[in-house]
Amino acid sequence: MPIIQARKELTRLPEQLGPAAALTVTRRGKPVLAVMSWDLYESILETLEILGDEEMAIALRQGIREVANGEGIPWRQVKKELRL
Repeated sequence: MPIIQARKELTRLPEQLGPAAALTVTRRGKPVLAVMSWDLYESILETLEILGDEEMAIALRQGIREVANGEGIPWRQVKKELRL
């Protein structure tokens, strides 16, 4: 979206963007800004925090491997155990 149009539509952008969407704002056809929902922004910050912490990144990779190998615990079982 050209910067001139973004300026005109700024107050309506939250409704136009979905919760996980970002909008590229351009000046003279080149990207200069990214406009995104607050939820997306927070999730990016959280991801950067996790990836910046070596222990958390290792735990994340291990969790991804376990899920890929079918080693996860079913949600119903976890829910049941948490009620105890």
